Amino acid sequence: MLTALTIRDFAIIDALELTLRPGLTVLTGETGAGKSIMVDALQLLCGARGGAELIRHGAERADISATFDVRGCAPELGEWLEQQALADDELIVRRQLSADGRSRAWLNGQPVPLQLLREAGDLLIDIHGQHEFQSLTRAPRQRDLLDEFGGLTPQRDAVAEAYRHWRTLHVRERELAEAARDRDARLDLLRHQVDELRALELAPGELERLSEERQRLAHRGRLAEAAQGALALLYQDETHNAHSAVGRALQALRAAAALDAQLTPIIALAQEAEVNIREAARELERYAENLELDTSRQDAVESRLAAIEDLARKHRLTAAELPERAAQLAADLERLERAAVDLQSLRGELAEALVQYHRYAAALSSARAAAAQSLGAAVTQHMQALGMAGGRFEVTLSAREEEPAPHGADEVEFRVSANPGQPVRALAKVASGGELSRLSLAVEVASSARETRCMVFDEVDSGIGGAVAEIVGRELRSLAERGQVLCVTHLPQVASQGHQHLRVAKLTDGRATRTSLTELSEAERIEELARMLGGVDVTATAREHAREMLRGTTPASAAPRRAKRAARRR
Repeated sequence: MLTALTIRDFAIIDALELTLRPGLTVLTGETGAGKSIMVDALQLLCGARGGAELIRHGAERADISATFDVRGCAPELGEWLEQQALADDELIVRRQLSADGRSRAWLNGQPVPLQLLREAGDLLIDIHGQHEFQSLTRAPRQRDLLDEFGGLTPQRDAVAEAYRHWRTLHVRERELAEAARDRDARLDLLRHQVDELRALELAPGELERLSEERQRLAHRGRLAEAAQGALALLYQDETHNAHSAVGRALQALRAAAALDAQLTPIIALAQEAEVNIREAARELERYAENLELDTSRQDAVESRLAAIEDLARKHRLTAAELPERAAQLAADLERLERAAVDLQSLRGELAEALVQYHRYAAALSSARAAAAQSLGAAVTQHMQALGMAGGRFEVTLSAREEEPAPHGADEVEFRVSANPGQPVRALAKVASGGELSRLSLAVEVASSARETRCMVFDEVDSGIGGAVAEIVGRELRSLAERGQVLCVTHLPQVASQGHQHLRVAKLTDGRATRTSLTELSEAERIEELARMLGGVDVTATAREHAREMLRGTTPASAAPRRAKRAARRR
């Protein structure tokens, strides 16, 4: 439900803050006062295009924001809010137009692209009156309305699930069929590549070990010289070596320790050093022996590394990437070898999934056909009461000849004849904005079981009057019992049915013009209705008539009878 609307520097509105309530809110005022500007502002909040020409003269930007109470909202809106991480009791929608042509939008303070604003608008508000914002003229909306009217959502969900299953298999089948093309040539190449990589038998970590060994063998002479020199200094030199020096130091320390016990820990350290020197000398001897044994190893290492590097260049990889490449090619080979079997099996599943989809789609089409008859009859009946006596409304179904779709096999189209003797034609081509608004009202009322958005009707009473106007007002009030309805009207018969009455007025001081909006009290409503009834000079008779209209107790069930009598008089 729309609870608050704030407009600043938009068209001829300088500043306006409006609190809205549930039920039917009517907006009245003199022609040209700016009633439709409110609708234009809501259209911008729904994602309509807007330019600098909509900004009030002299201002730098226009700013429009609306607050919606989304507690207990429709499941579709609730799911969307969850997906956008906007789940809260309120949703604040804001749109700003700048004089430089830029446009910005926010949802609960978060900047959003215009497309997301349109998605929110489609779920929050349904605007009736302007062709480009008539959701009723859009084929997807017509299909949704029919399904909701017929209570076909579970069947449509079953069709959508069958479609998703078929689509998944279809995509997989296409991938396998593509892989099977030129399969033999691809298999030969893969087998050759896999055999080459397997023949290499590159072990984990082998490349690193070989690279280290190559480095050692390439500098074998320098390493042997360094090892022998260190060995002589540590242990083998007969004149000066570390092991002998430490031994002599130990002898001296042991003799001195008899005189001072504080030397005992130092003796232990020197003994440890003597052991480490002896162990290091043994390791150096083994290292030197291995270097002498590796004289024939260098050729083998170089040959092995050359084979690895050649294969890496062939595959345009680094040598380190060869193991991963081998695993990938082996998986590709396995997948391709079983592709023929998988493809045959998958095509069987795909055919079965298509049969299942068509079964569900056919059941949905049958149910839609029945619902189309009922909806057509219900809307036609309401049209008689809404100033379109003799008009007809039809819902036509045509089979899609393309591949399966998530919404089923039907194209749904609303068709209408507003006058007797005229053929029905597509609703989107109805010329009269007033007729289109009343048709929207008829469809909304006929679909009384479904949940409603905040609905806005502009020009819904265009070209009507008398009893028909009263019936339109009663239908709007009836619709507002299940949701929120805003209606721009110039007829007192409609305005008198409102739960909330707002008057739009144009004010000027000779230099600037602005629009004001006032919520009317009971007494002010009488004056406004009397003005609408009597014109410039408001008489006591007009006021009394206005009071009678507000006190009107004609039950809604009598409205169709009154419309029929009015039609007979015409």
